[in-house]
Amino acid sequence: MQEQILYEKLNKRLNDLEKLPRLKENKSIESHLDEKGVSRRDFMKWATAITVMLALPGSFTPLVAKAAKLSDRLPIIWLHMAECTGCSESLLRTDAPTIDSLIFDYISLEYHETLMAAAGWQAEHNLEHAIEAYKGQYILMVEGGIPSGNSAHYLTIGGHGHTGEHSAQLASKNAAAIFAIGTCSSFGGVQAAIPNPTGAVALSKVTNKPVINVPGCPPSEKNIVGTLLHYILYGTLPALDAYNRPKWAYGRRVHDLCERRGHFDAGEFVEEFGDEGAKKGYCLYKVGCKGPYTFNNCSKNKFNSHMSWPIQAGHGCIGCSEPDFWDTMGPFEEPVANRLYSTVFKGLGADATADKIGVGLLTATGIGIAAHAAISKFKNPKDGEE
Repeated sequence: MQEQILYEKLNKRLNDLEKLPRLKENKSIESHLDEKGVSRRDFMKWATAITVMLALPGSFTPLVAKAAKLSDRLPIIWLHMAECTGCSESLLRTDAPTIDSLIFDYISLEYHETLMAAAGWQAEHNLEHAIEAYKGQYILMVEGGIPSGNSAHYLTIGGHGHTGEHSAQLASKNAAAIFAIGTCSSFGGVQAAIPNPTGAVALSKVTNKPVINVPGCPPSEKNIVGTLLHYILYGTLPALDAYNRPKWAYGRRVHDLCERRGHFDAGEFVEEFGDEGAKKGYCLYKVGCKGPYTFNNCSKNKFNSHMSWPIQAGHGCIGCSEPDFWDTMGPFEEPVANRLYSTVFKGLGADATADKIGVGLLTATGIGIAAHAAISKFKNPKDGEE
């Protein structure tokens, strides 16, 4: 019954969106995908995967497909702050463009410094025009940390010399929804690492409007597009965790879903890079993996055309989707072990979930993990050696 009510609610939302004019009248997203060689079968398989990722029943797949086709009804303004453009690259620069990137390439990006042809005064005019013309309708996506306050001058943009802080605040004011794309925009990133000479902060620190954080360095393209489609479907913010991350994407720890988890449970660890354990795909905790302390779905979405991800490739998770990870997760190739570890959870949280931050003391958990790793050195559950 509840499922049917939700289906009808989402269907009504999409029917209302369908009445809006396409912002690109020459062709539809469906015809765009067809031109790029994407068959309807492939498109529906993609929609099914997105449906599962958003934790919706399989019967909602047609709604997700429809939402993707209607994504050209909503204008998007994408701002670049202090960053490396890696988040945009993650979405758009693939050897074989995915359906995610093809859809994003087609939707109405009214302003995106990396992709648009305009520059200088013309680019600034485009931004000002988009903010005014689509007031209250556009989705704002911001990439990069934002130098703020007395340090805002460290980032100035365009002929008017506006600070990034000014541009972000101006664009946030009349946005229908705001997404912080990547860890820099979500939490400040490397720019905000100690000693933070530019005073960089997260997007949420310079606006009083709700911000959905989509962290990662870079985030998966599916987490970016999935967040957009969730908004198109519901017209509201998704369920968020303690750090305003969508629970459907950041509700589980990397450790929980890791393909090497069985080796952790069996006490089989890589002792140093290149050893026999590394060749056998053993757990990377002892060489610094921060999977037990990091919430993300990397093992499901993967990178490089969904072929691999860092742990599969042989390097531990560095915790890049967590606040202040540059300061709290380092050194990256050393385990947390039983050292005093003040985390983004204020000392609480390795056993926490996205809903219950602070189930157990992280220092105690760290000791537990470290003890498990230490015991394995003397007693291997696999061969029973003492």
